[in-house]
Amino acid sequence: MALILLLILTSLCIAGREALSLSDCGAYARRPEYSDITVVCGTSAIDLAIQICPAIYTGYNESLLILNRIRNNVDCQGMLDTSVAPPVVRFSFPIREGNACGSNFLTTSATGTGIFSDFSNIQTVNVSGVVRSFDPTIGTITYNAELKYYYSCAYPLEYLINNTQVDVSSASIALKDNNGSFISTLSMTLYQDINYTIPLIMPPRGIELRKNVYVQVVASNLTSQYFVLLDRCYASVSSQPSNSTSFNLFVSCSIDQLTTMLENGDSQKARFYFPAFRFIEQQNETISTYYLHCITRLCEQSTCSTFKQCNRNKRSVETTVVQDSVTKPSVLTVAIKAKTQDSILSKEEALSAGQSDGRGASVGLGIAVAVLVVIGVVAILMATTFYRKLKRLS
Repeated sequence: MALILLLILTSLCIAGREALSLSDCGAYARRPEYSDITVVCGTSAIDLAIQICPAIYTGYNESLLILNRIRNNVDCQGMLDTSVAPPVVRFSFPIREGNACGSNFLTTSATGTGIFSDFSNIQTVNVSGVVRSFDPTIGTITYNAELKYYYSCAYPLEYLINNTQVDVSSASIALKDNNGSFISTLSMTLYQDINYTIPLIMPPRGIELRKNVYVQVVASNLTSQYFVLLDRCYASVSSQPSNSTSFNLFVSCSIDQLTTMLENGDSQKARFYFPAFRFIEQQNETISTYYLHCITRLCEQSTCSTFKQCNRNKRSVETTVVQDSVTKPSVLTVAIKAKTQDSILSKEEALSAGQSDGRGASVGLGIAVAVLVVIGVVAILMATTFYRKLKRLS
C-alpha cells in the first residue's frame, strides 16, 4: 500500500511539473489506436515513441506508462517530448541481454536463401516486450482501460560485408545503417602487419604480388553475448558480387592453402591473411583490381562452436554467379591493388635484349660456317683418296 501511495504521489508531482493536460492535447485527444506506437530497431538500441494524448484521454500520463513492469530504473522510464506533434513519450534502451529493460530475447533458425543458400542454419534474434499502463485507482473497480503497447525487433545474424576493393592499395569505409540489423556495428579493415597495428595504405601502383594482406572484421558497440564468425570470404573482379569471376579464400572449413586463419568465432573480431594475387583475366592491365567480400555471422557464444563444424560443401576457384542477399547489406569499401608482371620493357632493357639477340645470331652463323668448312674438307679428302685408287687400278 505504501508503495502504491508513493507511486501515486510521484506521478502527481511529475504530472504537475511537466505532464500535459487533456486540454493541452486539443485535436490529438482521442481513444487509443494500434498505430499509436512507433518502433525504431537500431543497431545498438531500440527506440519507442508512444503518442501521449490518447493515454491522457484514457486517464494516464507518461509516468504511468511502464516498460516491461520495471518501475525503479530511471533508464527504463519514458520521457515526455512536446517538441513534436502529436506529443509523445519516448523510451530508449540498449540491445544487451540483461540490460535491455526486461526485453525478451528469442533466437530462431531457418534455412538460408539467396546468397546464404549454402548455409543450412541462418539465425535471427527477436527482441520484444510491452509498455503497460499502471492504474493508480485504489479500490475494487476502475473505469480506466488498460493500455498495452507491444514492440518487437528482429535482427538477422548473418551479413554480407562486401565491396572491399583490393587493388593488388587505401582503406575507405562507406557505412549505411539498416533498421533491424547489426550491420553498422561491423567493419572490415586491412592491415600490413600480423599484429594488426598498421593499416594497409595502398600505394598508387598497387602492392607487390605475394605480399601478405591482413584482414580484420570487428563488431563494435555490440552486446557481448555475440561473437563474430566468418562463414565465407571471397574475392571478385567486379565491385558487385553478382555475375563476376570469383575466388574463394575460404568457405567454412574449406580454406585455400595460402589463406591463414588466425581467429574466427572466438571473440568479437575475426582475423585472417592471404598473399596478394591477381586474376588472370586482368593480365593485360598494369594493376589488378579486385574486391573482397565476407559473409559474416553473429552467433551467441554458446552456439558459435556448432557453426564451426566442417560439414559444408567445399569449393575451389570457379566462375560463379552470386545471387542477391536476403537482407540489404551495408557497403564497406576497402581498396586493394596488386601489381601484375610488367608487359613493357624499359628502353635500356630493350637495347640490352637487342644486343644479346645480335650476339646470339653472330655465334650461330659462325658455327654454321665452321660446319660447312669441315664438311667440304672431308669431301675433298674422300675424293682425292678415291681418285688415287682408280689411278692404281688402271
